[in-house]
Amino acid sequence: MSIPFEQSRALGRLPGIRHGFFGRRGGNSTGLFASLNASESNDDKPANVAQNRADIVGLLGFAPDCLVGLKQVHSVTVLEVTRRPDAYSRPEADAVVTRVAGLALGILTADCTPILFADAEAGVVGAAHAGWKGAVGGIAEATVAAMVDLGADPNRIVAAIGPTISLANYEVGPEFAANLLYDHRDAANRIARPHGGREHFDLPGFVFDHLMAAGVGVVDDLKLCTYAEPKKYYSHRFATHQGTIAGRQLSVIGLTST
Repeated sequence: MSIPFEQSRALGRLPGIRHGFFGRRGGNSTGLFASLNASESNDDKPANVAQNRADIVGLLGFAPDCLVGLKQVHSVTVLEVTRRPDAYSRPEADAVVTRVAGLALGILTADCTPILFADAEAGVVGAAHAGWKGAVGGIAEATVAAMVDLGADPNRIVAAIGPTISLANYEVGPEFAANLLYDHRDAANRIARPHGGREHFDLPGFVFDHLMAAGVGVVDDLKLCTYAEPKKYYSHRFATHQGTIAGRQLSVIGLTST
């Protein structure tokens, strides 16, 4: 079975950049994790996960041992990588940047927002995991700043927002909304009460606003909802509502070596 994936048109126009937002189809895992689960932190068979990850990066033209993985902890920590990763190294961070060609930067999600970044002229790419904690804390801005440290210009950066839970399906309640607006008074446009019910949060919209505020030249939101399409994407919230568990999908970006 072939592996379907989505791409940002904006990122796709950049020379020397390869990327993809992968879902749950086309892999080797079975049962609850069917089929392209890329997480090493659940009860899926390690051999299946390893093959899924290798197939994903191979499809984009990268070697399996060049996939950079993180232990994501909903922080605002950004890691710079300068060499091929150790096989079992998973440093704690929620974003990664590099200017080294041939490295595939990977981010795992299952409702949180994956963001892929590139400044093709500077030869700098990045990838970030933005759950609500990271988004509110500033992981998007921190990733842009880390890329600037490597020579990127915010005006040249293209950022793409991949499959994530949408406003319509992300109920958070009044306490969350109050806390968000206390820290981010300009975020009222990202809180809604559909049909007069409980508050919902527009996580990708909030991320979009903060990328723009950080000076990013182009922000491309693919507007794909993980919760709304559980056959295409892993969704932690959907799985929880069904009394089960979810795998994780992988989003990848890297610089070509030629």
